Amino acid sequence: MREFSGTIDGGMIKLVLQGRIDSNNAPQMEAQFLELAVNNPGLTVHIDASKLEYISSAGLRVLLHLKKTNPEIEITDVCTDVYDIFAMTGFTDMMKIEKAYRNVSIEGAEEIGRGANGIIYRIDQDNVVKVYSNPDALSDIQHEREVARLALVLGIPTAISYDVVKVGDTYGSVFELLNACSFSNILAREPNKLDWCVAEYVKMLKKIHSTIVPEGKLPDIKETALNWANFMRDYLPESAVQKLIQLIGSVPHDDHMIHGDFHTKNLELQGDEVILIDMDTLAVGHPIFELASMFNSFIGYGEYDHDVIRRFLGIDYETSRLFLHKALSLYLDTDDEGKISEVLNKARVIGYTRMIRRSIRRKGLETEDGRKEIELWKSNLLELLVKTETLLFTKDPLEIEAESGRLPEVLSYIEKKLEGIQCKQKKLMEIDVSTEEIFVNVANYAYTPGKGNVVVNAELNADKTILTIVFSDRGIPFNPLEKNDPDITLSAEERDIGGLGIFMTKKMMDEVSYEYRDGQNILTLRKKLFD
Repeated sequence: MREFSGTIDGGMIKLVLQGRIDSNNAPQMEAQFLELAVNNPGLTVHIDASKLEYISSAGLRVLLHLKKTNPEIEITDVCTDVYDIFAMTGFTDMMKIEKAYRNVSIEGAEEIGRGANGIIYRIDQDNVVKVYSNPDALSDIQHEREVARLALVLGIPTAISYDVVKVGDTYGSVFELLNACSFSNILAREPNKLDWCVAEYVKMLKKIHSTIVPEGKLPDIKETALNWANFMRDYLPESAVQKLIQLIGSVPHDDHMIHGDFHTKNLELQGDEVILIDMDTLAVGHPIFELASMFNSFIGYGEYDHDVIRRFLGIDYETSRLFLHKALSLYLDTDDEGKISEVLNKARVIGYTRMIRRSIRRKGLETEDGRKEIELWKSNLLELLVKTETLLFTKDPLEIEAESGRLPEVLSYIEKKLEGIQCKQKKLMEIDVSTEEIFVNVANYAYTPGKGNVVVNAELNADKTILTIVFSDRGIPFNPLEKNDPDITLSAEERDIGGLGIFMTKKMMDEVSYEYRDGQNILTLRKKLFD
């Protein structure tokens, strides 16, 4: 049996390696292969290494010579031991080299998760496999591995793939997930655990959204959403498309993590630990984009045909709607139905845009039910666009008239945020003083001579060590940080009156920043609660 052979097939040089390639047979291989390459310059070279057991430096030199004559070269189905040699010598960086993958069957396997890019099956008690819908998914698998590792490093509990396999005509990624049960299965089997599931779901959601991602590590979901909006040009009136693009474009960049496909099939209970799976949709962005995908998963996809939700999540439509309502109430920290409805409607704008695009790209316009479903979503979207002026929201801001007499309410709001925080009294005093100085400054000058509101939003980070307070108003544009600090060495007679408030705030807080965005003055204060 020959260790190597080569042919021209379909405008490609196809080579086969098997057995051992070493110093004894490498010269013969080189003569044969280079003759093909010289006679067919520029053709892609595909090497089938499925039966290659060994390669020495002599064989590697032949491949290097081959690449110099035909730069486009790919080697596939390489066994692990030989692949390690390619990797060790840097060949995996010079040319496309793919490992051989073991085959895994999902026949009769239980579906435990479903995401935007694949389905997760349990293949035995300890392991699950995510089967990708894209048959050329190796780059997708690599991306998911990288972002899952990043999430784990940043404190998000998740499973990391330890193996890549072939599943039919596509690829799968294998994870260890011992005796785990999805939240969808828990809800289906134990309906009385609805509130527990909601609480754990929101706890994980808040953990994700409080996680800041290093710059450039994850894609910005806003850019993706703008692509969704631009897709609508052929399907919505131009004025509606422009409004949609303006709304999404006005959402500020946000470096906080979002999952992108956060539903009850992607949350697993393993023992007493809740684990997030299906990480390939991780991104950064404002949480409104996350809430949009949640609306789609729990309600949107089932608005026309309620049974879609049962097939997708394994729970009935009414339970799914109830779950989302309870989750939004807990996430937003409010029982105010008006507030919940307001935020949900903002999410629906993005959600409908995404669903319409997805359905059209999947031939939805070619069936009667598909056309009716798309028409329902379009009608709802157009109605929402008329009355939506911004997609922004804050979880539980205090919106109050900018009037100095309302200061006690602002201080009470801040104090409530700090309940149970055992930091030094001096820290609390500095927070109160800074809050008063900024609020009174807005009350006295932002809307003069008219009146207006100020929004105060206070949040603690995940480990409750840093307090962030954001003041925003639509008054006269004014950056108080541009004002020169007072000269505190001057005598009382020499000093100008005023200017001490912002000076004290800058001294007492760890960070003070200002920006004018979307017609608003936005002043942000940050204070470390512990030294």
